[in-house]
Amino acid sequence: MSLFDDDFYSTKVSKRTSRESKKKDLSFPYRSGRQKWSTVRIAFVSSFTSAVAATLLFGVFFGGGSGLSLGRSSFPVSGAFQTVDPLERPIQASAKVRPAVVSVINEQMFKLGLGNGKKPKKDEGNTILREAGIGSGVIISKKNGKAIIITNYHVIDQAQSVKVVLMNGEKREARIVGKDLMTDLAVLEIDSKGIDVVAEIGDSSTLRPAEYIIAIGNPLGLGESVTTGSVSKTKQIVPVSLNQDGDYDWEQEVIQIDASINQGNSGGPLIDLNGRVVGINSMKIADFGVEGIGFAIPINLAMPIVESLIKDGYVARPFLGVTTMDLEQYWNQQSLSDAFGNPSDGIVLPEENDDASAERDEADSDAKGSDEEAPPGLMLPDEVYNGVIVLEAVGPAKDAGLVFNDVIVKLDKQPIGSTMELRKYLYTKKKIGDEIEVSFYRDGQLKVTKFKLGVKDKEE
Repeated sequence: MSLFDDDFYSTKVSKRTSRESKKKDLSFPYRSGRQKWSTVRIAFVSSFTSAVAATLLFGVFFGGGSGLSLGRSSFPVSGAFQTVDPLERPIQASAKVRPAVVSVINEQMFKLGLGNGKKPKKDEGNTILREAGIGSGVIISKKNGKAIIITNYHVIDQAQSVKVVLMNGEKREARIVGKDLMTDLAVLEIDSKGIDVVAEIGDSSTLRPAEYIIAIGNPLGLGESVTTGSVSKTKQIVPVSLNQDGDYDWEQEVIQIDASINQGNSGGPLIDLNGRVVGINSMKIADFGVEGIGFAIPINLAMPIVESLIKDGYVARPFLGVTTMDLEQYWNQQSLSDAFGNPSDGIVLPEENDDASAERDEADSDAKGSDEEAPPGLMLPDEVYNGVIVLEAVGPAKDAGLVFNDVIVKLDKQPIGSTMELRKYLYTKKKIGDEIEVSFYRDGQLKVTKFKLGVKDKEE
């Protein structure tokens, strides 16, 4: 008799137990929750499950996988995932737009020989038409055998002839459809034969700080090139001098970028990574110690101007009808005259040649730049330091009785301290045909007049 009578503790296995064990081995593993799996089965099932999981994970993250859905996100039900190398996106975006980018050549008349340094009139002899400047542009549409190009006003300013160079090197004559000094935009037109690509217009309002952008143009006349960077600021207000006399008389809303913008890039497109135009490269800050501060006109602001230029050749704006000088400038020049002991004979603005003066007057008659003089001894109350002096009144202002040497201080109760403020109020608060109230000083007396704003014609 064995030490253990109970089979439970016995090392011997009875025939009955052996037969029961064989039946369990042959049964389906999931038949009863009380039945146990063998080590081999557990290892096999674990290995199989791990392999399936690894396959699914590999597919999700590395391009494979099948119809897998998690909440609102879903994966393709068949085929590999379509992935794009981030480094390829700028290449693809620029390749999409580059065929639509052109170089713009500004040609002007120059006198042969030494001469006196002044640009000749068109009818003078011994002259030659030659390149005076170069910039960039972008083709945005084709219609009726013509291709429409956007560029900057300053790129074609004072041009007697404009030529466009396509990406393939072909040079074509261009016609100036319209131009607008206020926004620094111009529209050109060339023959569309052989032009297959036009740029897609994007949405500048969707730009975000640090978003990747690409500037395309013809810097320094070296030929078409691409620079990259990011959006530094989506909305920057930059003061500008329309008359290029050093006095700021307008403000431009721009996109600030750190992509390189050099002379010749002006007028070229600023694009996003989808290859859509979101701005027109316009200017940069070029000063000692300044790096990577460039500006582009937002395309959302540019397109209404472009459409007006295409339709009418100019931009219709409310017309007050005064040529002005800031009162602050008058006081500054008075102080300089007193400091040097010279009697003040009034304000004499810098002289311009006839061609340049005519171009500047296109901005508006509500501007500085006249050769009129503001005589000394303006009669004003002691508390009046800001305002604009009327140098010339035409159109609605003349009809309303404004004259030379009147000092405008308010428009519709809104204080006006400079020509910039006068323009901003007119162009942002008023419409053509609106009535306006003008408060001004004449011979020390405050006067008020009301009249309707006109519209500036192209020839005015």
